[in-house]
Amino acid sequence: MTDTAAEPLRLAVPGAAFGDAVLGSSAFGAAAFGDAAFGDGEVFPAGRADAVVFVVGDAERAARRYRAALGLRCVAYAGPETGEPETVSYVLAAPGTRIVLTSLVQVIGPRGRELAGFLARHGDGVLDLAVGVPDVHYAYDYAVDRGALSLAEPYEARDAFGTVVLATIGVPGGTRHTLVDRAGYAGPYLPGYVPFEGW
Repeated sequence: MTDTAAEPLRLAVPGAAFGDAVLGSSAFGAAAFGDAAFGDGEVFPAGRADAVVFVVGDAERAARRYRAALGLRCVAYAGPETGEPETVSYVLAAPGTRIVLTSLVQVIGPRGRELAGFLARHGDGVLDLAVGVPDVHYAYDYAVDRGALSLAEPYEARDAFGTVVLATIGVPGGTRHTLVDRAGYAGPYLPGYVPFEGW
């Protein structure tokens, strides 16, 4: 699988807010990390945008619409058949773009409760803006040291395609950011996903 964005992600420049022009005004904004993080001109240790993860009422229907309207290819799938009993997810891709559409199948545990709560509060919307980083441990520490909320400390996920290193941080407004290092992974998206062979 190729990288999902054409340009490296530069999230801070001297005197500028952390990422205002890159992932949108709410992502990695100055309010998330405090003004002290920006005076030194440091650059957040990120590489490329990895994926935009949407929670929707009907992931298959949304995936078919995105595919038809935007010309994206469905490249991966996860659901009850692949060992994900609470959700169904479709990964759509094109050069420079990766969109993940996830819907709730049933509430069993914390993940199901999280998605049900998100849908009840917001309806269909963006849950996660994932960012590719060369070193998840360093990027996680960098963000948390500057005020980001820790949602998941760095951990590894494995399957037959290799290992992905992940961590998740939160910012004001409820959007979260998953930090992703795919250097040791050759699969279609993440462990638990299989190549999509439908439609």
